Amino acid sequence: MAGKDESTRKILVVDDNLDSRELVVKILRRKGLELYEAEDGVDAMEQVARTRPDLILMDISLPGMDGYEVTRRLKRSREFAAIPIIALTAHAMKGDREKALAAGCDDYISKPINIHTLYDRVVAHLV
Repeated sequence: MAGKDESTRKILVVDDNLDSRELVVKILRRKGLELYEAEDGVDAMEQVARTRPDLILMDISLPGMDGYEVTRRLKRSREFAAIPIIALTAHAMKGDREKALAAGCDDYISKPINIHTLYDRVVAHLV
């Protein structure tokens, strides 16, 4: 991903909560990133195959296939294993961060998100 200019960076935001998803999309789109959205685990898998994102922001509590399972499947795939996945979740109890990292997430951001640091956290995984 090094060498890509910011405007070509594709981010997939996976969240079943429309308000949460729209907030993240709005923040990152203002920074010039290309955003895609998915509302559940199955939709996320389809969007990854279709859009080939440079990074995924993954909610953990999703209907059907949860974010842990989506992450495990992507990380087991040769084609998608290198895509950084950041858990973006309201699961903020002791051990939740470790559980997300054990599933294959590369980072963990708890909700409510800090709108002032979200972009920096995302960009740190794009270099």
